[in-house]
Amino acid sequence: MKRIVFSFAIGLVFGIGILVSGMANPAKILNFFDIAGTWDPSLAFVMGGALIVTAIGFRLVLSRSHPLLAGGFSLPTRHDIDVRLLGGAAVFGVGWGIAGFCPGGAVPALGLGRSEPVIFVTALIAGMMLVKLIDAARLRAAKPAG
Repeated sequence: MKRIVFSFAIGLVFGIGILVSGMANPAKILNFFDIAGTWDPSLAFVMGGALIVTAIGFRLVLSRSHPLLAGGFSLPTRHDIDVRLLGGAAVFGVGWGIAGFCPGGAVPALGLGRSEPVIFVTALIAGMMLVKLIDAARLRAAKPAG
């Protein structure tokens, strides 16, 4: 129960931060990408602040032997850059630039009662399901007959 309460509180703080900073507003995001037009640099300051908080947080958290609410850390083990990583980053960036939403901004925006975040999150989930189907098909095709 403690994990659920802490997870809810962390998500609530994150969502409020996204809303207060204006990052749930796709026009604000798209203006950040419009360098030759109505450029709005505020997203860079939000990202910079997030990087500072994350750097400090990682230092503090990873200095512990284990997380407060888990037996161990679940950190990525891969450090290589492959086609899947580059492709995923490209699709993410293009989607962000077209829609003006990233997942972190779209989920809190669901509560604003607008259709755009609903469409975006639906497409996001569909894309995740499509990748799972493609991966499963690739594994079946690679499996030796026998």
